[in-house]
Amino acid sequence: MKTINANGAKIPAIGFGTWTLDDAKAERMVSAALEVGYRHIDTASMYGNETGVGAALATAGQNRDDVFVTTKIWHDQLGAGELQASMAKSLDKLSLDYVDLALIHWPTESVPLAETIAALNDVKSQGMAKHIGVANFTSALIDEAVAFSDAPLVCNQIEYHAMLNQSTVAATCKAHGIAITAYCPLAQGQALLTHPAVTAPAQRLAVSVGQIALYWVLRQDNVAAIPRTSQPQRLAQNLDVFDLAVTPEEMAALDALNATGLRVVNPGFAPDWDIS
Repeated sequence: MKTINANGAKIPAIGFGTWTLDDAKAERMVSAALEVGYRHIDTASMYGNETGVGAALATAGQNRDDVFVTTKIWHDQLGAGELQASMAKSLDKLSLDYVDLALIHWPTESVPLAETIAALNDVKSQGMAKHIGVANFTSALIDEAVAFSDAPLVCNQIEYHAMLNQSTVAATCKAHGIAITAYCPLAQGQALLTHPAVTAPAQRLAVSVGQIALYWVLRQDNVAAIPRTSQPQRLAQNLDVFDLAVTPEEMAALDALNATGLRVVNPGFAPDWDIS
């Protein structure tokens, strides 16, 4: 498995995302993902499936150090003390002593960022997480978070796919040595997977449209991806994307999709996104 190196962390480039899966489905799908070769599992307290993820990890027969586990702390638990308590609850549900990466799930204006970052650093200092980072942070928020943090931030988890130009925040991440983890790398199957720029190379190579979309994401600089699926047959397909013979002309057509500006995750509490 290719890894993404970021400020001391080695993040497997393909992970299994569990958003929208309940405990039972998460347990079943994480078990299947680990069996076919995934070594990066992503969950969050808000997903309500950490117990299922933990059950799958416990029965997988993998050495703990061989599986990179990420969880995220919800935006209403970011104050001093409550963030650490939320992390402790996540570890209890996961039946783990630590996670490899703990992330702030969304920024909030209700708690000073300096307070939140200090609490996140305390999570690392206590050994609850090997590495720390953020999710859904804009370039300006990343600059602030880095300035407040004693420990290096290793990741910004953001929506990232061929139809969304994230060049501004990507440049800021690169400047700080921070990796990007791409959620919704298939744009939730909307216009991306039916666009000729995706369907044409998929047909030529006799692969799925999802594989082409993932290939584009993984060709970007220091970007990992966490596709989610509830279909076991797609798990192996999503791993088999690193060596597809996509031509330069096909890549250029995929690159051009950035102008679409499709954002599929944009809740009311989201920050003011960068305009790339």
